[in-house]
Amino acid sequence: MEYSADKIKVLFICVHNSGRSQIAEEYLKRIGGDRFEVESAGYRPTSLHPLVLKVMEEDGFDLSGKKTQSTWDLFKEGRLFGYVITVCDREYEEECPLFSRPFVQLNWPYPDPESFTGTDEEKLDQARILRDSIKTRIVQFVEDTTKA
Repeated sequence: MEYSADKIKVLFICVHNSGRSQIAEEYLKRIGGDRFEVESAGYRPTSLHPLVLKVMEEDGFDLSGKKTQSTWDLFKEGRLFGYVITVCDREYEEECPLFSRPFVQLNWPYPDPESFTGTDEEKLDQARILRDSIKTRIVQFVEDTTKA
């Protein structure tokens, strides 16, 4: 992937790259447009969570063919980012490889979709709340980072 020096480079990280980081990546791409180059990755990547696929589809995203990737693979490639944003609990941050500085590291803790409980509809509602919360945070991030 070719990177442009004038774009803000952002990496979102969560444990499995299966939900929170994928949601954040997709909304930053949509809301931030071509001002950003954005990716997501996980400490222990798996596959996208079914609830995430469903709630993102409700908002016009088709993530059915999307793959997860490892933070360590990006680290080994020597990738550089302006922002590294973890969207999981701080306890997992210690598993994050130390990307080359300088970058701004932020933590936006969100619940893991794997932890959602209740009926299928209750879990789906929790996933919608997660999606909408991340979307709101992305709107604020774009405003904060692109002020003239």
